[in-house]
Amino acid sequence: MPAFSRFLRYFMVVGRHGSIRKAADELNVSASAIARQILNVETDIGTPLFERLPTGLRLTAAGEVMMAAGNRWQKNMQDVRAQIEDLRGLKRGHVDFAIIDPLAKGYIPAVVRSIQQRHPGITVGVKVGSNDDVRKAVADGEADFGILFEPHSYRDLTVRAFVEVALGFVTPPGHPLAAQREARFSAATGEPLIVPADSLATGQQIAVLAGATGMDMRCVATCDNIQMIASLVQEGAGTGILSSLDVITEVKRGEVAFTRISDALLRPMTLALCTNTARTPSYAASLVLSEIENGFAGLSYAESTL
Repeated sequence: MPAFSRFLRYFMVVGRHGSIRKAADELNVSASAIARQILNVETDIGTPLFERLPTGLRLTAAGEVMMAAGNRWQKNMQDVRAQIEDLRGLKRGHVDFAIIDPLAKGYIPAVVRSIQQRHPGITVGVKVGSNDDVRKAVADGEADFGILFEPHSYRDLTVRAFVEVALGFVTPPGHPLAAQREARFSAATGEPLIVPADSLATGQQIAVLAGATGMDMRCVATCDNIQMIASLVQEGAGTGILSSLDVITEVKRGEVAFTRISDALLRPMTLALCTNTARTPSYAASLVLSEIENGFAGLSYAESTL
């Protein structure tokens, strides 16, 4: 085990840099010792882990498999250390979790601050990404848990908590739509619209609405960044179409207004707090999960003050 763990540590740093020399500098180990470890393992398994190129080293297919195994090994070692500390009764450890972009402001930062105050021995790593990025991070064991939209089709995820999120128009406070809590999709006919790109979950729902209603949408801008869409609305560039979750912070501050789209064919989106079905959260991860679960209902459109 010690020999394998040493090789894996060397291998992963070389794989990250694509260079034995750079890995040697980072690890403070001789380049020849690192090269010898890699060559010994390549001989043992009967296949190269790197392509030797004039510009450096590049992982082969076998190297990619080894790199994935190394990432899992590192995460498993973190879990083992956390479990040992659990046995010792120590409230410390590291927790990695992944969230979609709308949660990078407001509720989650507030929870992280609360954790720092209540559990100073626990550190957190937060990955912000797309829905697919979050699902993959949880499924691959790179994150202890994740928060994402529409988890129903993923068998490798267990839903710990969920809320329903609505799609709606986002306008400046003085806009005519701002006075309405709900409106049909057709209410935006002729409006200059700022819409999310198809890659976002809300973009897919808008495409369904447009196809079903046949409304001629006057799109003046599209964007794959939710904050940018909210900012464009605040600048008066047009009416945005986003989820209630996307602008919950801005609405509470009075910076924009949210009007739910009430068309019957439009179903609410499900936002879920998920863990990996095959893994048991560490003590530290369970503490963070509990903190997030306590206020999770407040992210629902029905529970919010939108």
